Amino acid sequence: MSDAHQPSPARRQAVTVLGATGSIGTSTLDVIARHPERYRVHALTAHRSREALLAQCRVHRPAVAVLAAEADAAWLRTQLAEAGLATEVRAGTEALVEVAEAGEVEVVMASIVGAAGLLPTLAAVRAGKRVLLANKEALVMSGALFMDAVARHGATLLPIDSEHNAIYQCLPVEHRGGLARHGVTQLLLTASGGPFRGWSPERLAAVTPEQACAHPNWSMGRKISVDSATLMNKGLELVEACWLFDARPEQVQVVVHPQSVIHSMAAYSDGSVIAQLGNPDMRTPIAYGLAWPERIEAGVEALDLFQVARLDFEAPDETAFPCLRLAREAMAAGGTAPAMLNAANEVAVEAFLAGRLAFTGIGELVARTCEALAVESADDLGTVLEADARARRWAMRRLGGE
Repeated sequence: MSDAHQPSPARRQAVTVLGATGSIGTSTLDVIARHPERYRVHALTAHRSREALLAQCRVHRPAVAVLAAEADAAWLRTQLAEAGLATEVRAGTEALVEVAEAGEVEVVMASIVGAAGLLPTLAAVRAGKRVLLANKEALVMSGALFMDAVARHGATLLPIDSEHNAIYQCLPVEHRGGLARHGVTQLLLTASGGPFRGWSPERLAAVTPEQACAHPNWSMGRKISVDSATLMNKGLELVEACWLFDARPEQVQVVVHPQSVIHSMAAYSDGSVIAQLGNPDMRTPIAYGLAWPERIEAGVEALDLFQVARLDFEAPDETAFPCLRLAREAMAAGGTAPAMLNAANEVAVEAFLAGRLAFTGIGELVARTCEALAVESADDLGTVLEADARARRWAMRRLGGE
């Protein structure tokens, strides 16, 4: 990983926030606002949340704002003009790519949820930016291509998911080339267990979207909250960890830790286990990524171990929550398998949130999709995107037949 984009306190770095109105995006803007002498906002993007993006533009005054649809962009243009703001408003995927790779931008927060974040995130990597990666799907769908692009274009890749950021902090600065080479025997990926830890299959079958979106420890969007409840989020993180840290699936162990205080750990050959602890607040890893290798204030309250009092650990229940096992199997299969897993899961979660699929049906639909489709070599982005589309079509047809 290159250090070409090291922060310079003497000047302000230009930041593009992809997915600005989501929980990661708003937390990123909170941290940026605490350090106006270090950072300025170049571009903010959102999918359809035009009112929220308008409010952010009024506060942070970006040079560019991007929305998915031209109709929403036209509305935002009118509102900003009436407010006397000079922010340029664009629409569509091409505009997302442009603000990710813009020459004046040094840091890109990649926090668009889902497969939609792949192209602009990859564009930022190819432009050699410092990429703060909060989009799991970029690595899940195209891990080999993505990591090859990081190395080839001299990008600096810093993981923002709390678990991967924790592991990054627990490993040597240079950790490529296989874990064993650096004396690391295992990565311990912690999971809260979600809101339904310990529930029976009968109770899980009756789970509602409102229940699934009520995470016990973290504030997240609806899709990620459901993924956390099914443990698919942890499965995707397992795949992501393999690519980020050059690990094999069997070297990544998921540990259920309900308090969400230890964010992850690395075990070494001498018997040491190094852990990163902190309150469950995404502003900590965001601040770490923005300022690395320095440390800056993030607005996060210091951890009070006396208040925490205890730390519990248990093995995940992969029978009640099969998505974790499905993700591990997809990573082991390689090729387009993780991309198809992710695509089927996105279709299943959307159907669940719309009331068209039971909670337990999410894992079932993902499993059936992965079983039905052949795995191909993920040699180029076109093959990956076609595998994604093929899995979506199959899953949607399956839903239509139920």
